Amino acid sequence: MGELMSGKVPVGMPFALPDAFGALRSLEEFRGKLVLLYFGYTGCPDVCPIDLAFIAAALRSLGAEADAVQPIFVTLDPARDTPEVLRQYAAAFDARFVALRGDEEETRRIARAWKVYYEKVPRPDGAYFIDHMAFTFVLDRRGRYTALFPPGTPADRMVVMLRELLEAP
Repeated sequence: MGELMSGKVPVGMPFALPDAFGALRSLEEFRGKLVLLYFGYTGCPDVCPIDLAFIAAALRSLGAEADAVQPIFVTLDPARDTPEVLRQYAAAFDARFVALRGDEEETRRIARAWKVYYEKVPRPDGAYFIDHMAFTFVLDRRGRYTALFPPGTPADRMVVMLRELLEAP
């Protein structure tokens, strides 16, 4: 699987990262399912928890059809998002989430390939937050980037689009 395309601009790349349990997971293993790919971090105060809650609500609304959808959360903050933190965070939204964590270099490389902007922004107290793009990438059953949900896309809108994609040949 080479670069994924949206029009003429390459978006994405295949990758494999350890999940929150230490198993190496790749996009390839989810072929046959729609993938909802989200880049964020567990300390995000607003957009990440809202978007992940909407994804979880969409899965619940899909009922049995949700078995054909795989949500994936890739952390942009591997320094603070330890496997234990990721396990708890992902499970708080939905047990079907697969949370992935690379090292700083892998994270930067994968984020660039997916056109995901993020940057550590220092705070006066010495801590930092991460300014980041928050789109949910939708990959079709063949693993190709096919659409995206902008931040704050409500679950009911996701369900309409996901059902259309699930019905596609």
